[in-house]
Amino acid sequence: MLAPEVEREALLAVHPPAHVEAIERLSARGGGPIDLDTVTSAGSYDAALHAAGGAMAMVDALAAADGPQAAFSALRPPGHHAEPTRAMGFCLFNNVAVAARRAIAAHGHARVLILDWDVHHGNGTEAVFAEDPAVLFCSIHQWPLYPGTGAASDAGRGAGAGTTVNLPVPAGTGDDAYTSLVEHVVAPVALAFAPELVLVSAGYDAHRDDPLAGCRVTERGYEAMTGAVRRLCAELGDVPLGMVLEGGYELGALARSVAATLEVLAADAPPPAGEVPVHPVAAEAAARVARDWPAVAGVSEG
Repeated sequence: MLAPEVEREALLAVHPPAHVEAIERLSARGGGPIDLDTVTSAGSYDAALHAAGGAMAMVDALAAADGPQAAFSALRPPGHHAEPTRAMGFCLFNNVAVAARRAIAAHGHARVLILDWDVHHGNGTEAVFAEDPAVLFCSIHQWPLYPGTGAASDAGRGAGAGTTVNLPVPAGTGDDAYTSLVEHVVAPVALAFAPELVLVSAGYDAHRDDPLAGCRVTERGYEAMTGAVRRLCAELGDVPLGMVLEGGYELGALARSVAATLEVLAADAPPPAGEVPVHPVAAEAAARVARDWPAVAGVSEG
């Protein structure tokens, strides 16, 4: 972990002091509810500080000259729902956003990709980077579902127009569609964007056994998506890959899915590419996204 003063300073690149201090004061009083979903305890501030710090430490390790090519930050609470001034959805600080800002500010990365495959839309991450052309945010999420954001038409604003890519999917969506979206939409967009670091908001609540949503992904799907992202990083010139744990609420499914992910991350090389048919969900998304990213214009149903 990083020193607390370093963690706090980096938090302020995403969250204003009033937000950080409000979480600290609430925990100091013994905790309490923030909203119907988000309740804190006396230890919540320290836990959230260390979760964000763990994501930052991961980025620091990946940026080191002798650092790993891939890493996984398995810390909680999750973060992708936390907006700059609002804690929500079990999230107090936005861990992956803090990590991305750390990569840009401390390590000089010009462009960062964040892929969010949690079943819930990463509204907080989108809010942080909606106007930031240095961060490409791609989100695959069930729609409609909490928190109600992530419409396909939301593509960023101002200087960040086009650098938000929302890929909503219906309940019942499984491995084939998720993997196809990563292979045939996220990967070509990312190759055009050319990030120097790839981060994944790795939620596992799209698993078919998870009680909070209705998607049908299995551990094999998470394995395949991780393999696709590792191949993407290799094609980008061996850029580092960092993954940050988000949701996942059925412990057996979560454990198996994380284990499948780690096996791919720990391998000496990315798995070989197999034939991934273009799913109709990916074909529809590609046709829409091609308005901002012509690299996916050739994708069609297979």
